[in-house]
Amino acid sequence: MLLENWEKWTSFLGQQVQEAKEHGMSKKVIEKTAVQIGDYLAKNVDPKNEQERVLSDLWGVADSEEKHALANCIIKLVQNNRVQ
Repeated sequence: MLLENWEKWTSFLGQQVQEAKEHGMSKKVIEKTAVQIGDYLAKNVDPKNEQERVLSDLWGVADSEEKHALANCIIKLVQNNRVQ
């Protein structure tokens, strides 16, 4: 399963961010979508590995502004992982 492997998950997210950009989606819309996905995952999906547990714990204590900051950090992480 995709969410059980951190590398697969971040690679998949990186591909999705790249495709969104190629289709003209703005950074703001990508960020808003990332926050919505984060909210969904936090409510509906149990973390499958240590990295997801940390993200879940951070997401659980973050306010709205902090969730946007986390979403931006995750977007940067998956974009950087695609380049390497």
